[in-house]
Amino acid sequence: MDSSNGHSPKPGTAHRPLTGRRQPLDRICNIIRTRTSQAVFLMAGPGIGKTTLTEAITERLAAEMIVVQIHGSSSLSRVPFGILAPYTAELTAEDSVSPVAVLRSVWSYFEKLKAGKDTPLLLMMDDAHHLDEATASIVADMISAGWASVVAAGRPRPGLPQPLAQLWYDGLADRVDLRPLNREQIEEVLAHALDGTIPAGTVDTIWSASGGNPRVLDALLHDAAEGGQLAKRNGIWMLLGPLPAEGPRLTNVVVKDMLRRAPEEQEALKLIALAGPVSRKVIEDISGAEIVRSLLDQQMVVESQGTPADLRIWNAMFGQALRKTISVSRSLQLLEKIQGHLRTAPGGSEGTAPGGSEGTAPGGSEGRLRAVEWALECGLKTSEPELLEAAGTALDHFRNRSSWTMAAKVANPAIVPQAKVIQARALYNEGDYAGAAKLLDGCWLQLGSGASAAPALMLRAMVHQALGTPLAVFAAESREALRSFGAEAGAGTQNEADAQADSGEEAGPVTAWQEQLLRLLELGDAGNCEALDNEVQDLRSRNPGTPTHSALCAVGAALLAHALAASGRSVQGLDAALLAASELPALEGGIFFFNEFVLGRLVADYLAMGDWESAERELVDYTAAEPRAAEAFGGSLQVLRGYSLLRQGRIERAYQTLLPAVETLRLNDPLQLFRFGSSLAFYVASRLGDAAQSSRLELDYKDSPQGTASQEILATAYAAAGSEYVTRDGKGLAALHTLATIPEVSARSGTLLELLALCWDLGDHSVIPLVHSLAGNVEGRWAAAMFTLADHWESADADSLMETAARLEAEGFVNVAREAYARASSVLEAAGERRRSRQAVALREKCDHELGERFREGQFIAAAPTVRLTRREQDIVELAVQGLTDRDIAQRLMVSVRTVEGHLYRTYVKLGVRSRDELSTALAH
Repeated sequence: MDSSNGHSPKPGTAHRPLTGRRQPLDRICNIIRTRTSQAVFLMAGPGIGKTTLTEAITERLAAEMIVVQIHGSSSLSRVPFGILAPYTAELTAEDSVSPVAVLRSVWSYFEKLKAGKDTPLLLMMDDAHHLDEATASIVADMISAGWASVVAAGRPRPGLPQPLAQLWYDGLADRVDLRPLNREQIEEVLAHALDGTIPAGTVDTIWSASGGNPRVLDALLHDAAEGGQLAKRNGIWMLLGPLPAEGPRLTNVVVKDMLRRAPEEQEALKLIALAGPVSRKVIEDISGAEIVRSLLDQQMVVESQGTPADLRIWNAMFGQALRKTISVSRSLQLLEKIQGHLRTAPGGSEGTAPGGSEGTAPGGSEGRLRAVEWALECGLKTSEPELLEAAGTALDHFRNRSSWTMAAKVANPAIVPQAKVIQARALYNEGDYAGAAKLLDGCWLQLGSGASAAPALMLRAMVHQALGTPLAVFAAESREALRSFGAEAGAGTQNEADAQADSGEEAGPVTAWQEQLLRLLELGDAGNCEALDNEVQDLRSRNPGTPTHSALCAVGAALLAHALAASGRSVQGLDAALLAASELPALEGGIFFFNEFVLGRLVADYLAMGDWESAERELVDYTAAEPRAAEAFGGSLQVLRGYSLLRQGRIERAYQTLLPAVETLRLNDPLQLFRFGSSLAFYVASRLGDAAQSSRLELDYKDSPQGTASQEILATAYAAAGSEYVTRDGKGLAALHTLATIPEVSARSGTLLELLALCWDLGDHSVIPLVHSLAGNVEGRWAAAMFTLADHWESADADSLMETAARLEAEGFVNVAREAYARASSVLEAAGERRRSRQAVALREKCDHELGERFREGQFIAAAPTVRLTRREQDIVELAVQGLTDRDIAQRLMVSVRTVEGHLYRTYVKLGVRSRDELSTALAH
């Protein structure tokens, strides 16, 4: 059920399969059945699934073996034979500590269970790392004597008692190690628990938060579903907010874990959760080195590799949940206890102890952030510079609410503008564009020419674009504000003169940087390559090395890259994009997302060139290098990926990618790609015949604010093409022709070629001469492929067409090759060479298969439309099943061959088949 209907999902209410555990389950059961070894030691950290797997083993083997279950206990780990007490109740006090008497008593109990039958005995031992040495020796003797098979589950640290471990060293027992669930296994769990499409971003977030731990995963899924953070929108499961650390299921996991621990361990874990990352030396001084070693052995805390070492809770969500269980008064007591140690701990990075005390804060900026958060949680005062730094660090980690809260507490007039910019970015990340605009409009001028001034103006431009303000209006209002503030457009300010002097730049007439940035944005919107190139060259000739200068260079080069690609000079555009990327190291960690701003244009250049592999590599590399940012910008990345798939002709996979991307951008659209993404999704949905989705997506496109000029042209073009696929009344095609004639499009050769390709896809062959004349002057492999296709299209040389198609296919332009094969089949059919025509059709269908193969092999679980064929599709399919060729069908129905091909292609998609040979079977079902 969609959350809009008031229903929450119930993940896990049905029995969840042992995802990722089927192989160890089969292996262990096979070892026990065949007696390859008498014992199997199952080793895994806390919450990884040892108990669940032992229960599954018991269930599977219960019908063929007598199963006896024994559970280790930390409270009995030092009591000889403590956990065997149920089987030794009749022994005297003296005999109860005698290994021989205990072994005889236990064996007598087992013999009673067997009742004279020859049924083998299986001893299932959970938490075997808690066994006392005496009990472990008894069990080892039973294994060595072959009296019983044993499955012992325990943690690798501290490991099993020595008598059992020795059996493994001697080769008398097998060992199976369970690992945390990997991403693929997490995706499988979600697919089983949730009915619908789960976007990659949702999978990544849940995988990262759970750490692959099944116990935490289960708790997070339930809490997020019941709390409304995980909801189904238009058939797609979306995270509407951060995963809840205070949810009842996760809290219960934490509370149960803490209850079984000694008070000393509880206090150490609380300290690490509250202060982490925190120096190991500090915790050892407070709690003792033995407690720290024990927690490390239990994998409840992890240690950094640096010197000195820092400690933190093994899972961030577990740590947050643990902090939520600690009262403010208790937290304050622990804070006071740790403050003295933080002041004197040797070797840490210089910083401040929680509450503003001078001392050592471990963990660098992250440690100082946690120190400030802890002080605020306890109601302690923190210095405003510390608040500002912590707010910036929280923003870098996309902890938007924490960042906003800390920045809002800053009252010092000297740093209030920087604090307001941080608040604005936090609101922007949450999609509150009006709130962000209000803050930025009130503070951007007060930043002068400081390091955050240029990023703030760029953020302000993006905010107003999100609100639908045309760039010309934004620029005019900004200039008026500058004049009112006393900075004349085109004149240098005193701050800039000071910056020149500091950087060693020669003094002289300069343009105010604010005016220059506004001009760059205007030139980029207009697609004026020559003027942009002049501006970029002028900027690079100055080379002052200030943050503002680096920002101007990065923005100018990125805008130039986009403009060059649109004008058909994508190879030159790639050079400009790489130039912009060279400025990024100086802009890391700022208020504006320069990295993603440049990445989008770099990927667009690769796509304009037809270099699909390089575009995908950039997206993959970015995701690996910037996992936090990739999560926040996930919808934008998926739009770029869907656009790439669409350009390649992989329409079904583009559909699979773009639908979740649009839903993600509906919540958070940092690069302002919602309108563009909606138009692309509308196009693919219409092309695939999904009327319900296309209707919804068309409304999304129409209701969203316009983007930049170049984006708007493409969005309009794809929306018009999508409309034509829906109505087939010629109006969409006419809109494309009209769009192609306006100056803004005709001046952008690369964009115009893409628009003409859409017309060609719609069956409009009148554009082929235009494609031929235009593509020869457009840079890149894709334009070259289109030129080759257009060059051979009008010829009647079938051999040349077949050779061209084969070459295009080998070069990776399968969708273009498909058109060449289709044209060759028509030429051969007209010439009466029906056998060769069928060969060309088979090769065309091979291209169709390749374009859709990876999609069909995957599990597409979006809200797919019910298979309904239109009247025309039914007519064409009936004739195709009878064996008629495309040309025969076209003549019979008095339509073009291209129309027949298009209807058959959409029918293949609807029915999930790959060729006409599979049509009759599909229709029978």
